[in-house]
Order: sequence, then C-alpha cells, then structure tokens
Amino acid sequence: MMNGLQRRDNLMDSMLNWFDDNFYPDVVTNGTMKTDISESDHAYEVKIDMPGFNKKDLHLNYDQNILTVTGHREANSDVKDDQGNLLHSERRYGQFSRQYRLPEVDQKQISAKYDAGVLMVTLPKLAAEDKTDNRIEIQ
Repeated sequence: MMNGLQRRDNLMDSMLNWFDDNFYPDVVTNGTMKTDISESDHAYEVKIDMPGFNKKDLHLNYDQNILTVTGHREANSDVKDDQGNLLHSERRYGQFSRQYRLPEVDQKQISAKYDAGVLMVTLPKLAAEDKTDNRIEIQ
C-alpha cells in the first residue's frame, strides 16, 4: 500500500513540476509583491518590489504585530491603434495587498521610503524595557 502511495506522489510531483510558472503565468504571479525581509537585533528591514505604483497609492498599516502593505493602481491609457483598440497590454490593475507578521515593533519609529519601484520599510524593534512582561508571579 505504501509503495502505491509513494508512486502516486512521485507522479503528482512530476506533473506539478511540468506545470511551472511559464505554463500558468497569470495564476502564479498575479498580484504578488516580491519581498525580502531581513532581521537584526534592532530592526526588521522589508523591501517590496512594487513597480509602476505612485507613492500616493501605497498605504502601510501596522497593527497587532502585522504589517499590511496595500497598493492601488488605476488603468493607464496605453498605445492604441486608429480605432482606439489596445494593441497589447501585460499590466495589472487594481488593488494588491500583503501582510507580514513582525512582532515587537516600536510603532512610533516605523519609517518607509519608496524609490525606483521598491518600497523599503524599517521597523525598529521595541527596546527590552518597552516589552510587556506577561509573567505572573506565583506566591
């Protein structure tokens, strides 16, 4: 029985590998914001690729240990032929959003910068004395 299950899993893995990102590009990449997060003793550094957005259309929120990043992009007028038909477009329009769980952040010190299509957010960690101690002493 186990060998039959293993063979089926291997077959499924092979089929899924065949359906890579190039087979269904819209399903796999639609609306994703490619992100790098690094952590030091003092802060989290978040870099998110958001090309084509205007700074005014980006919104950040940090609440209950979760950073929420939202971007909204309106449809642009692209190159059209004499009848006003769009010749070709691969742009995505609408609202895109992602959330990241980053605990123990000093909300008042969060900073963000948007440059060349990359949103960079610095989230300083709370100092040791600012962290809430939830321990209850037993007497």
